[in-house]
Amino acid sequence: MTELSRRFFLTRSAVLGCSLAASPLLTPVTFAAAPWDTRLIVIILRGAMDGLDAVQPYGDPNYAGLRSSLAGGPQNGALDLDGFFSLHPALGALAPMWKAGELGFAHAVSTPYRDKRSHFDGQDVLEAGTDTLQGGVRDGWLNRMLQEVPGVKADTAYAIGAGEMPILKGKAPVANWAPEATLSLSPQAERLLGIISESDPAMHAALAEAALLSAMDTPSMSSNMTRDMQNNRMGGQHLKIAEFAAKRLREDARVASFSLNGWDTHRFQERGLKAALGELADTLVYLKQELTGPVWKKTAIVAMTEFGRTARENGTKGTDHGTGGLMVMAGGAIRGGKVYGDWPGLDTSDLYEGRDLLPTRDVRAHAAWIMQAMTGLDQSALERVIFPGLDMGSNPGIVL
Repeated sequence: MTELSRRFFLTRSAVLGCSLAASPLLTPVTFAAAPWDTRLIVIILRGAMDGLDAVQPYGDPNYAGLRSSLAGGPQNGALDLDGFFSLHPALGALAPMWKAGELGFAHAVSTPYRDKRSHFDGQDVLEAGTDTLQGGVRDGWLNRMLQEVPGVKADTAYAIGAGEMPILKGKAPVANWAPEATLSLSPQAERLLGIISESDPAMHAALAEAALLSAMDTPSMSSNMTRDMQNNRMGGQHLKIAEFAAKRLREDARVASFSLNGWDTHRFQERGLKAALGELADTLVYLKQELTGPVWKKTAIVAMTEFGRTARENGTKGTDHGTGGLMVMAGGAIRGGKVYGDWPGLDTSDLYEGRDLLPTRDVRAHAAWIMQAMTGLDQSALERVIFPGLDMGSNPGIVL
């Protein structure tokens, strides 16, 4: 069998990439130690989370009309947050964090990436922290943050079957670890990959459903890839990652970044998003449970995605690649119990290109303000070096 790394998948097939970007298999985690006492955790939600479903603007008069089968709100079992937004039922386990002021959200945010709506391009821009793909920057913004701090050293870590996180790639010393998960392909599956890679890109919406293979029981999908995906999801991969992250952060590590995948919901979103949101909720609850007491009080968790999804539900009860999205923030250091951001509205005239939630703030600005509060880095370094060309704007006061 041939062992395939994440980078192999990125270069092998742009068409299949839509599925692989959201695959539950590809979940590396990266660590670094730094000379401050706070903890910063950055989670990349690969596959483009639908923020309009995760935190539902049920108070917007146009919301229900855009989503015939996906409309949420308290009347459909969602948890009311503030009289305008509600929380998807799959995130219900996070309700105590919200009530305790340890969970918040930023709506209508996005990187500067626009229009082509490619998962991998979007993820590259997100993790590089630049304003374009041609920014001339080859390292990740978390690594550039570490480069600005003297005395940073690599923590003890392990690399098992997966590549590093681009967000932490760069000159600063960073150690890597990944759970025991590899992907093996039979000759038949390799041939299938070859055929798919020559197909029309329009097929990628259907291929995205491959990320949900673990929830399916289809005899024709009995390849080794299917079996590995099923075993990976059933094995609680996300909790293995959270367990290892918490252990290191209780000790010397101060920065951690990892991925949660499976957010590409072109079809049957109700099922797919429920599973992905459940894993996110599990992860955050587990991190709070393990980072107890003073460590949790000094912890900020940021979950970011490459872009949002269309405001309108599509014909297969899913949503397509969009623009404005949602940022999730948790931790004892977070001023939660609030949905941050300037709501742009969902009237057709308010939508970006008539189809997407209009971004009203750069997601990098929120990340920069959180980073500044957690590390004490100078604002000019954040705007010039860590996020080149960023205007952080006014401080939203996310960190206590």
